[in-house]
Amino acid sequence: MLMKKLILSMLVLGASAGAASAQVEIGLKLSPSITYLRTDSPSALDFQSEKSKLSLGGGLVVDYFFGQNYAFSTGLWLAGKGGTITYLDLDPNSVSTVPSIRREQKIGLQYLEVPVTVKLFTNDVATDVKLYFQLGGTAGGVIATRINDEKRYKDPSNGNAETESSKHVIIPDVSALVGAGAEYQLGQSTKIFAGISYHRGLVNIDKYFDKDRGFQDVTLKNNEIALDLGIKF
Repeated sequence: MLMKKLILSMLVLGASAGAASAQVEIGLKLSPSITYLRTDSPSALDFQSEKSKLSLGGGLVVDYFFGQNYAFSTGLWLAGKGGTITYLDLDPNSVSTVPSIRREQKIGLQYLEVPVTVKLFTNDVATDVKLYFQLGGTAGGVIATRINDEKRYKDPSNGNAETESSKHVIIPDVSALVGAGAEYQLGQSTKIFAGISYHRGLVNIDKYFDKDRGFQDVTLKNNEIALDLGIKF
């Protein structure tokens, strides 16, 4: 019993010491980005990523330091994603079963994301300037979708059948994240930072081509390269 009490006391003291030494920094960031969709499909359908998309995102940044140069970084971000794809489709005016018409879709997506990452900081590389490296991932859900800038899509190769753009993609998405940047101590508790990050989608977000068109083995995944500009208080 005495040993249990001793161990419990040590755990409480350890937790108290950790809480006392822990530091939380909260800030805001703005992230203009270039996004595009990685595609994969059977050669007969020939899905291609044609154009990237300029997007704007940002949100809350929370860095919880568990060491002088190490922080668990999370927050709540609004992120724009998507891009333009093309693919081969059946000609509705032909009896041929070989896809021969190239279609184009401009897909615009908006996500609400929660990052789960670790930031590693260097010591000062110049007066009040540190470099940081970020590694982890994000998990989120789509909150808005547009196909060809419209909330509804009429498929010319499917009898102009109309579908809601939001039904074209699944809701959840998960991405790997890697980034780097610099942070400048502006005042006693104010810091500004600038960096670049790469977000690689890990989930096939397509639902339309598989469910509504019956296309097999079509994969669409998000990709994003972002410039991260922010301030922490």
